[in-house]
Amino acid sequence: MEISNFRGGFKIKSVKAREILDCRGEPTLQVEVTTEDGTVGRADVPAGRSTGKYEALDLRDGGSRYGGRGVLKAARNVNESIQPALKGVDVTRQREIDSLLIKLDGTENKSRLGANAIVGVSLAVARAAANIFKIPLYRYIGGPNSHIMPVPLLNYVNGGRLAATELDFQEHIIIPVGFKTFSEAMRASVEVYHELGKILVGKYGRHSLNVADEGGYTPPGMNDPREAFDTELEAVENLGYGGKYVLGLDAAASHLYDEKTERYRLMSREYSREELIDYYVDLASTYPIQSIEDPLHEDDFEGFAELTKRLNIQIVGDDLFVTNMARLRRGISVGAGNALLLKVNQVGTLSEAFDAAETAFRNRYGVQVSERSGQTEDTWLADLAVALNAGQIKTGAPCRSERTAQYNRLLIIEEELGSQAFYPGVNFRQPFL
Repeated sequence: MEISNFRGGFKIKSVKAREILDCRGEPTLQVEVTTEDGTVGRADVPAGRSTGKYEALDLRDGGSRYGGRGVLKAARNVNESIQPALKGVDVTRQREIDSLLIKLDGTENKSRLGANAIVGVSLAVARAAANIFKIPLYRYIGGPNSHIMPVPLLNYVNGGRLAATELDFQEHIIIPVGFKTFSEAMRASVEVYHELGKILVGKYGRHSLNVADEGGYTPPGMNDPREAFDTELEAVENLGYGGKYVLGLDAAASHLYDEKTERYRLMSREYSREELIDYYVDLASTYPIQSIEDPLHEDDFEGFAELTKRLNIQIVGDDLFVTNMARLRRGISVGAGNALLLKVNQVGTLSEAFDAAETAFRNRYGVQVSERSGQTEDTWLADLAVALNAGQIKTGAPCRSERTAQYNRLLIIEEELGSQAFYPGVNFRQPFL
């Protein structure tokens, strides 16, 4: 059918939000956008537990229901405020719709309608448009050049706020860079995950097999990141994959920082900024670490710049940048970090997230597409990573359905792309090199 003859069917007929549950058994939003021809686009909204103070607001109800975590207010904002504003708008006008959502909210941090309400609508609009054209979401939002499969950053040992362990750092990550395809990398990484479990049981007991919010193991008694890296590398070596993996770390250092003393608390010891930077440099000289996320607190642009100069590896800003253009530009201007952690719900709309990614790419910053600890089985994240040709994705360990859903979606995308699919391996930060 000619698009010109079908344009009427592109108009939004209804927008509806409902309260559903995420992987932690906490409420979140699901949004449906229906067009006049009956096409439906649906998107679930993830939620973070380890959040930065500059993120857009995840609106919660308060009160006793769900311990105050309900999202009926956000759902009502979609149904009563956003739906009337979008009714009759062409669903393919993503940027126009996102701008309308921003204007309708009218606050800097999306606090009136809630970033969860806004991001749910923004993503559901994109999915509805993709469904109208009967093309995959990654192809619709990324175009015909979407072909780079992301290298997964797999956090196999968890600590910090995401786990009940003595480990202060949040994620101890393995990165499969020595493989030719995404499917080969995932097969080997699943093998490593199970081998790691066996090693941890032998060293730390069977309770090591308990997992954190993102599926990483939680070995009791382990408090030193070196122990986590040692066991991960042991699992890699046991399976004959030596040299095919490098390591990563999410320090989530804002949660270790005391603003009053201006010091960090790590392994029962206090560190100044300079001492913690020295610690990272020593750690990276001992282990094949190629990526460190949030090594310092969320306001320390100067410290990020210093560490970036000292280490020739990827330094990722999550709480530092919060997918926010102003904060990203500030970081770029002083050389703070060299990669952006991309979380759409940190900023609120798909268009804003894409603008941040484009700014990062133009300044030779990497873009790491990331989940939140409170995920659902919705797989738009996997499509987003391929749409951006980002080259890397962080979405947890392959042992929980909300995590494996992303990996399974990527396996399908790789199959769809066929010979066009490219796995960047060691060039995950700059996949076009």
